[in-house]
Amino acid sequence: MKSISNKLASLLLALGAVSPAAHAVSDLPGGPAVRQLNLHAAATRIAVEQAWLHWFMLITCIVIFILVFSVMFYSIWKHRKSKGHKAANFHESVTVEVIWTIVPFLIVIGMALPATKVLVATKDTSNADLTIKATGYQWKWGYDYLKGEGEGVSFLSTLDSTHREMSNDGAKGQIPDDYLLKVDNPVVVPVNKKVRIITTANDVIHAWGVPAFGVKQDAIPGFVRDTWFRSEKTGDFYGQCYELCGKEHAYMPIHVKVVSAQEYTTWVDGEKKKIAAKQDDPAKVWTLDDINKRGEKIYASNCAACHQANGKGAGPIKALDGSPIVTDADKTKEIHVVLNGKGAMPAWKQLSDTDIAAVISYTKNNWSNKTGQLVQPAEVLAQRGK
Repeated sequence: MKSISNKLASLLLALGAVSPAAHAVSDLPGGPAVRQLNLHAAATRIAVEQAWLHWFMLITCIVIFILVFSVMFYSIWKHRKSKGHKAANFHESVTVEVIWTIVPFLIVIGMALPATKVLVATKDTSNADLTIKATGYQWKWGYDYLKGEGEGVSFLSTLDSTHREMSNDGAKGQIPDDYLLKVDNPVVVPVNKKVRIITTANDVIHAWGVPAFGVKQDAIPGFVRDTWFRSEKTGDFYGQCYELCGKEHAYMPIHVKVVSAQEYTTWVDGEKKKIAAKQDDPAKVWTLDDINKRGEKIYASNCAACHQANGKGAGPIKALDGSPIVTDADKTKEIHVVLNGKGAMPAWKQLSDTDIAAVISYTKNNWSNKTGQLVQPAEVLAQRGK
C-alpha cells in the first residue's frame, strides 16, 4: 500500500498537479495566515471589540448548549421507563412559565447590549481626520482623498501585473506571501487618525473591507455608503472585494499602508508633485513615438488585465488586435468607447486627456494594428461630454 501511495504521489508531481513549492508560503502580516482559524489580528479598537464580541457570543452559546442538553439528557436517563418511572401529567405552572420567559429575555439582553454598542460605534463616521472615497471598478479600486491632509490626491489601485501573469500560468513555482494582494498603488493613511471611507461603484456592486480593521462596506452604483477605521499600528494591511462582482473578482485586492504622521506628509507631498507633473497641456502636440511610449505604460496598468498584453482579449472581453473600432479611420469611435464605456468595458473618464490619447494611439499602432494614426489630447478633450 505504501509503495502504491508513493508511486501515485510521484505521478501527480510529474503531471504538475501537486507542487510543494506552490504551498511554501508564510503568514502575511496584516493579511491572511497559513491555516488561519481565528479572526485577523486586530489593528483597530473596533476590530478588538469585534473579536471580543465573537468569543463572548461563542462561549455564551456553548455554555447554554451544555446546560440545556445536560439537563435534558440527565432527565431522560435518570427517569427512563426501564427504571419504572412514569411520565408526570401537569400543566399551567406559572413558575415555569415565568422562568422560561425571563431567563431567555435576560440572556438576549445580555448579548444584545455589547453587540449594539459595537454596531453603533462602527457607524459613527463623524469627526474624521481624513476622508477618502473608494470607487469600485471592474476590476480595480479608485481612491480620491476628499478631506484632510492629502485632499486632491487621486489614483487607481490595480493588482500587480506580475501576480496576474503568475495566476494565468497556474501559480507555478515559488508563490509570494502577498500573492494576488499586491497592488501598484496602495492606500496610504496616517496612524492613530480617524479615516472615513466613502464607498460607491462605477458599474456593479463591489464591497470594500479590511479584516484587520474590522470594516466591510458595500460599494453600490448610484449610492454612497461610508465606514471608518483608526489604525493603532503602522504596517501593511490587506483585504479584497467582498462582493462577487464578475469574472475578475479574485483580482481586486485592497492594500492599506499605515505610516507615521511624518511619513504620511512626505507621501502626500510626493503625490501632489506627481499630480502636478501629470497636468499635461491638452494643447500639446505629441509625436507618435513619444505618445506610444506613454500609451504602453497606461495600457499595462489599466487595460492589459482584461484585454491581455497581446491585445487578444478573453471570453466576453473583445480583442483589440484587429478590432474594427481600433483600426477605423474615424478616431472618435474609439475615443467615445474609452471615455464612456461600452458593454463590459467601463468608462475611463478619470484618466487625463493625454493618458487617453496615449493609450488609444498605442492600441492603434501595436500588434497587427499598424494604422499609423495618432490621437492628440486636444481630440480627446473635444469629445468629453458628447
